[in-house]
Amino acid sequence: MNLDFTSVLPSLPFILQGLGVTLQIVCLAGILGFLLGIILSLCKISKIKLLNWLANAYTSVFRGTPLILQLMIIYFGSPQVLGFQIEGVTAAIIGFALNSAAYISEIIRAGIQAIDKGQQEAAMALGVPYRPTMVNIILPQAMKNILPALMNEFITLTKESALVTTIGVMDVMRRAYQVGANQYQFMEPLLLAGIIYYILVTILTFLGKLVEGRLRSSD
Repeated sequence: MNLDFTSVLPSLPFILQGLGVTLQIVCLAGILGFLLGIILSLCKISKIKLLNWLANAYTSVFRGTPLILQLMIIYFGSPQVLGFQIEGVTAAIIGFALNSAAYISEIIRAGIQAIDKGQQEAAMALGVPYRPTMVNIILPQAMKNILPALMNEFITLTKESALVTTIGVMDVMRRAYQVGANQYQFMEPLLLAGIIYYILVTILTFLGKLVEGRLRSSD
């Protein structure tokens, strides 16, 4: 196998332009997925059975079906359901956020249940309402404990973002594929895309460990 990067390197700036799209999708989907995940996790530990059932059913559906199928349903099915075509980036953000929320909700639920129940019982005995108890006492402790798991989910989301190429989003992966198609030379541009993703994930992993270390030192 002969690899020749000399003909592909001039296209590197074109491929790197997709990095902004990738980061946009990952960041927005991560934030929305996190917020929705909090809501779902609270529904799962709620005493209202209907909320329990809905949250668990949501998680079961989005964890039990392929992410690429969810993306395609949102993107290609939008004209039939909504009457208009959702843009690729928007569909990607929605799809990844909905999918990520299912996994994040389980992480947060486990984090909340790991907190000593005595703290919540003490707050209730002192007359502190449920919402302030969760927001000010339980959730901050849970978030500190589940930070590594949340960071792993964010890293997974970053790698899976390459799936948006299937709905035509011009991310790193799509641009690398186009370079390969134009030059009839796929291996080199795809390897470059792999290096870009690897560097991005390595940076995220380093930042996650840095934040985790600071949180531990503050205990």
